[in-house]
Amino acid sequence: MIKTIAITGASSGIGKSLVVQSAQRGWNVACIARNMDALNLLKIQLESEYKINVLIFQGDVSIEENCKSFIKSSISHFGRLDILINNAGMTMRGLFIETELSVIKRLMDVNFWGSVYCTKYAIPELIKNKGSVVGVSSIAGFKGLPARTGYSASKFALQGFLESLRNENLKTGLHVLIACPGYTESNIRKTALNSTGESQSETPLDESSLMSSEEVADIILKAIDKKRLYIIMTLQGKLAVFINKWFPKLADKLTYNVIKKEPNSPFS
Repeated sequence: MIKTIAITGASSGIGKSLVVQSAQRGWNVACIARNMDALNLLKIQLESEYKINVLIFQGDVSIEENCKSFIKSSISHFGRLDILINNAGMTMRGLFIETELSVIKRLMDVNFWGSVYCTKYAIPELIKNKGSVVGVSSIAGFKGLPARTGYSASKFALQGFLESLRNENLKTGLHVLIACPGYTESNIRKTALNSTGESQSETPLDESSLMSSEEVADIILKAIDKKRLYIIMTLQGKLAVFINKWFPKLADKLTYNVIKKEPNSPFS
């Protein structure tokens, strides 16, 4: 039986790497992203190299009807759905006092509601197949990050949603994974919103020193195989969660100092 996987935010970064590695496994892949040109190139490449079936769908996960159509099309096209990876996401950078509320709403719409919408329409099929729901979260879902209020809020909400979903389905066989990469080489920081909702266009980090999207995708797919509940991918992340749990005041100071050291930090 060939598995079918649906991946959001599939045109770049972690999402694209998940698509490629799923294709390498011989799975059918359904992809949604806003960049149709990138999706078309990906489809041509994968169908040529791996002889698998790729469904591409242009859409914005913050729009419920787009998510509904994507999931329904995926099930109709392949006849089943085994795995949903809610990967689409965006971030922001700016002090809350200066940040327009529309910025935080945009992050919640994409990072939280996009996952809720897709999961809502996929869950009957996933339960039937005892499949997996995955949320690509962040350490920001365990520890609120200064100057990332909208991002942290969206990831806390995502993790609360997924934990509740897991508990509701203890007896159905549905697998729910919360995956937390470390800083990953991608364009998410280059497209991060500033306090007025404009793209900041440049990353505050040295991207070449970060985890690769290929490495993150490999860890996520292996975690799905093993039915893991959580996966925190870096030692720094594991330490941050541990320190925040047992020494929250120290965690606040350490987190503040890390953000303060970023280029053009609002705290510098």
